[in-house]
Amino acid sequence: MENTTIQDLIGIEHSKLNFFQELQQTIVELKASHEKSEAQRREFAAIFDGITDLMMVLSEDMRIISVNHVFMEIFPEGDPRGKYCYELFTGNNVPCPKCPAFQSLRYDKVSKETAIFRIGNRNMHFEMVSSPLKSPHLKEHQVVIFKRNVTMEKEYQAKFYQAEKMATMGVLAAGVAHEINNPLTAVSGFAEGIRRRIPKLEGHMDEKLIDDFKEYTDTILKECQRCQAIVQTLLTFSRPTKAAFQPVDINSVVEDTVRILQHHFKKRPGLTVVLQLQRGLPHIIGDEAQLKQVALNLLTNAVDAIEDNGTVTVTTDHAPETQGVRLMVQDTGCGIPEDKLNKLFEPFFTTKPVGKGIGIGLATCYSIVQEHEGDISITSALGEGTCFTVTLPQTQVGVHA
Repeated sequence: MENTTIQDLIGIEHSKLNFFQELQQTIVELKASHEKSEAQRREFAAIFDGITDLMMVLSEDMRIISVNHVFMEIFPEGDPRGKYCYELFTGNNVPCPKCPAFQSLRYDKVSKETAIFRIGNRNMHFEMVSSPLKSPHLKEHQVVIFKRNVTMEKEYQAKFYQAEKMATMGVLAAGVAHEINNPLTAVSGFAEGIRRRIPKLEGHMDEKLIDDFKEYTDTILKECQRCQAIVQTLLTFSRPTKAAFQPVDINSVVEDTVRILQHHFKKRPGLTVVLQLQRGLPHIIGDEAQLKQVALNLLTNAVDAIEDNGTVTVTTDHAPETQGVRLMVQDTGCGIPEDKLNKLFEPFFTTKPVGKGIGIGLATCYSIVQEHEGDISITSALGEGTCFTVTLPQTQVGVHA
């Protein structure tokens, strides 16, 4: 073994010094790289948190890999990672047939689609955009999907279209009402004149013929009165007025309307009418007669929807979302098909059999509620029943005990 010289020791220590210097430089570079990565991570996290759309990253088989905070606001129960997205959104065990994520994965491009999902007992409308994630570090194909909640936008859009249709139909209804009213007044007047002259014919004509004249004129006058009531409804629908607006107690409106319909309810032994009226509700500013017409139409429709046995529940309470007063009329009747719900407030549209309705009751309700700066909505399920909800603005005029 050769003796180690001082030069050898100096060389070894110099090598160690170079190694430590290189190691220290590497540590500095790694630390800088880590800080840069952490800054990028925080930047990406801030971007994702700032996204107001629901966002998911999905695997090839539609399992959820990660979500943003908007997703957790809509689905706050538990950790969604590892679950299938279609199980959460549709409750089904099979993927959605028009899912844009499949298109993105299949054709490697951005895909768009719209869909309605029932979440938390409410139909929510989403506009969806999906894009494939491309990275050499990913072991499998992944896709990111954004779902923009446009439910409120669609609801406002539907109300705007409804208002346009109602305005057009209002002009038409007013024209029809005036055109009908003139000849109707003439027919009614001449029929009344014939009835007044019938007594002068007694003793000069066959009694049976006179009885026929009486029956015919009575029928003509009764049908004229019915037509005049329809005309008046059309006029109310076309131009409700605020001239008679006064403080109104919604509970009194309901109680008076139920009292008016009491004889109608008694004809239905299998019908139960339940009142759940919250006391202490503020008065609203409105036309009591028009609001009674709204309650009358909604109650009549609810009763007509029940064939044999069933319950109609009338509820009044506060509307916390608008600080207003709410009236709900719910029945356990046949329900209304979903494709007809958006047509119910259109004039002359009815789901009732021929001869049972002419389709202006709900259109009139809509017009009256709109004139009161309120809102009317409907939920229904076939075989389970229907619920109409009327929300009216609140005032501090007074409180009914």
